[in-house]
Amino acid sequence: MAETAVQERPITSRQIMVGDVPIGGGAQIVVQSMTNTMTYDVEATVQQIYDLNAAGAELVRVSVNGSKALKGFREIVERSPIPLIADIHFDYRMALGAADAGAACVRINPGNIGNDDRFRQVIEKVQEKGIAMRIGVNSGSVEKRYWDLPKEEALVASALHKVEIAEEMGFFNFKVSLKASHVPVMVAANKKFREYSNAPLHLGVTEAGTKLPGAIKSAAALGQLLPYGIGDTIRISLAEDPVEEIPVAYQILGALDLRHRGPNVIACPSCARTLGFDVIGVAAQVEEKLKHYEDHFTVAVMGCVVNGPGEARDADYGVAGGRDDGVIFSKGKPLRKVGRDEIFDALFEEIEKDGHK
Repeated sequence: MAETAVQERPITSRQIMVGDVPIGGGAQIVVQSMTNTMTYDVEATVQQIYDLNAAGAELVRVSVNGSKALKGFREIVERSPIPLIADIHFDYRMALGAADAGAACVRINPGNIGNDDRFRQVIEKVQEKGIAMRIGVNSGSVEKRYWDLPKEEALVASALHKVEIAEEMGFFNFKVSLKASHVPVMVAANKKFREYSNAPLHLGVTEAGTKLPGAIKSAAALGQLLPYGIGDTIRISLAEDPVEEIPVAYQILGALDLRHRGPNVIACPSCARTLGFDVIGVAAQVEEKLKHYEDHFTVAVMGCVVNGPGEARDADYGVAGGRDDGVIFSKGKPLRKVGRDEIFDALFEEIEKDGHK
């Protein structure tokens, strides 16, 4: 899909490469997700990766949680249209195998990967293969040595311990994540970490929940970090089909004016002034049709002629309802009056007249 220029934000991180995808150092914020298929089911996993990529994911993480998964991962890497991150917990040997199998990045959880010697073996392997690493710390699985610290401090201490080991070994092609399901803890941890390291940050609220609460928690967290240069790649963790995570990610980035993908729909909440005009229904129809458009522009669905064009003056295209008719407008200026039954078609006639698709 086409993307437009967005506001600049501070550059606070160095840049790394995950496959051919730059992360940090001023690169655009990268959207990623994770498969929820059984990795040994190669066909299902490859199909989900393609679906995620079609929705806008630029990186996908795949669980490599045993020998069957590792065998499937080798074939999945060969067939994937985008770089893959191998998700590793507990068994460091899976990280070694995934690196050999062609992973663009391996994710290590410091809280369960084992002793520092095993971590060093993984670093040696990714250095040998020339691939990236994610040091991924979760609030529920920080290293035992930090259990007595407050949650946000434990996250930072656990991450920094592994960062120091990596950098002592001359390895810098890594990103870090400090995730928690509690938004204030996640925000505080990422702010604190940035005071000590310029490693790129992968942001997300872990175990965020189903679509609505998960989206709200994620937006609340990312809105306190991304505009200030904290965060370089994101995953919206939802208890949903992972493909549903991608539009939420772009909605959040768009709301922050950091990255846009496709059109933006705004609509008033409606009130008695609508005189029966179905704002909610028309807005849903407009949103559904615009899913298939690539260009970025703003469309407004407003409930009344009195306030509609004024409140939505910045919209590229809009409709304001009336008792029996409606007004199609652009940038606050009325274009034409149409009957209520003609509003939807007339709106898209104006949009398509300008060559949007």
